[in-house]
Amino acid sequence: MHVVVIGAGLGGLALAQGLRRAGIDVTVYERDASLTSRRQGYRLHIDPDAADALAEVLPPRLTELFHRTAGTPNARFTALDHQLNQVATVEADTVDLAVDRLVLRQILLAGIEDAVVFGKEFDHYEDRTAHFTDGTSVCPDVLVAADGVNSAIRRQYLPHARIVDTGVWQLYGTVPLTERTQSLFDDRMRGIFTVISGPERTFLGVAPVEFPEPPHQAAADAGVELLPVSAYMTCSFGARHEWFGTNDLRAMSGERLHGIVTEAVRTWHPRVREIVAACDPATMFALPLRTSVPIEPWHTTTVTLLGDAIHAMSPAAGAGACVALRDASHLASALSQGDDLLDALRDYESAMVKRGFAAVREGAANGHRFLGQDPLPDERHEYLGS
Repeated sequence: MHVVVIGAGLGGLALAQGLRRAGIDVTVYERDASLTSRRQGYRLHIDPDAADALAEVLPPRLTELFHRTAGTPNARFTALDHQLNQVATVEADTVDLAVDRLVLRQILLAGIEDAVVFGKEFDHYEDRTAHFTDGTSVCPDVLVAADGVNSAIRRQYLPHARIVDTGVWQLYGTVPLTERTQSLFDDRMRGIFTVISGPERTFLGVAPVEFPEPPHQAAADAGVELLPVSAYMTCSFGARHEWFGTNDLRAMSGERLHGIVTEAVRTWHPRVREIVAACDPATMFALPLRTSVPIEPWHTTTVTLLGDAIHAMSPAAGAGACVALRDASHLASALSQGDDLLDALRDYESAMVKRGFAAVREGAANGHRFLGQDPLPDERHEYLGS
């Protein structure tokens, strides 16, 4: 069997690791030139199920490296107002981890570099043949869409599957954790995630990314090279699109985005203003928050999907990466069983659709409650808010 995966994000690389471990031939094609070609985010929340999924697809040395580079924040979610009064706290009933997205992607690439082709953009498929924009093609036994929220495969394969704006933009950045900045973050801000709500449905989110030991040291022990990284707090500002008054946020420099957030928090608690002042403008970028709209299961073929390519979701549930990793582990296991191929894919898709769209609904509900997002559109009707 030869499996072709389109997209070298978390889910695509995790699937490739699982298939390689099972002895299945796999090739991943990624349109970006490298892992560092564009910013995709910083901190990731990894729950126990996702950590187990990583252990199932990774060889033991990389599983150990993952745990040696994963921090353990306080087990709670906290909501504060813009004067830092505590509004709500939810204690987590699991031990969750906080990891750096790029560190995890580097770990997922380790040992399968020969199976990943960068700078190769998918165009369309015919039957099982995948065609690329450079005029080349490949004909695998299974074609997997792991190409994210803008999935070209999903648009062709499931044209009725909709991705909609939530009405919220988020500006992402980081605050390096130094001797000077550590004191800006009290114990309430060192949980899994803390949201600070401001006027006009604005909010600031903070969460720690701290490493149990220096990542480069842990990586050297595992025979892996990691780019230098130090502890930081992720710092993200969000608001309704009409609050910003422009849809050109993606084109703005980090300096301009930093200026927007600085102005937004000018009446907030002095410590919040200091946190924003400490946010590194060079790390800042903007993204609109989008979500998929759940659909009914489809007829199974040898084309399938995982992660954001099929069930993109609001970050308000902290589940996007976790669900993608579980998809990857489940699909790798299904394809390695040696059973009828379509039966294996059908079983995978049945569980994936249920799991993925449940997380979509949870993220939409949390986003509406805490971030001012539009409610999830009625799944049976056209979306009227876009």
